[in-house]
Amino acid sequence: MKIIVINGPNLNLLGIREKDIYGSNNYESLCRFIEEQAKILDVQVEIFQSNIEGEIINKIHSAYGNADGIIINPAAYTHYSYAILDALKSVNIKTVEVHLSNIYAREEFRNKSVIAPACIGQISGFGFLGYKFALESLKAA
Repeated sequence: MKIIVINGPNLNLLGIREKDIYGSNNYESLCRFIEEQAKILDVQVEIFQSNIEGEIINKIHSAYGNADGIIINPAAYTHYSYAILDALKSVNIKTVEVHLSNIYAREEFRNKSVIAPACIGQISGFGFLGYKFALESLKAA
């Protein structure tokens, strides 16, 4: 089983930005955590991060025929990227949306995900563990 993990804008600045919300662990430690969890679950992962919406869409397109699942943390694109929604719907691959923070306990504009309708589920507020839960969910789906 192959799962593509797609991380959106500003996640490359983990450990630097808003430590009170996202913690002090950096992006490399997130990637290591995901890879360790994938190894435990005996699934292959490919991790991708971009601050550019079009690159994220291209990565989703490239998953068609090449991946069994997608984990996506669209970051701020969560709230307004209908293009990412359409890309996910187009490839029709089981997808789990993940957020490190609890988007429902933050600013009101963060309470709405336009990406969620293309996903089998959403995990929010559990930090790095959200990726573990998403991997487990996709493996079981």
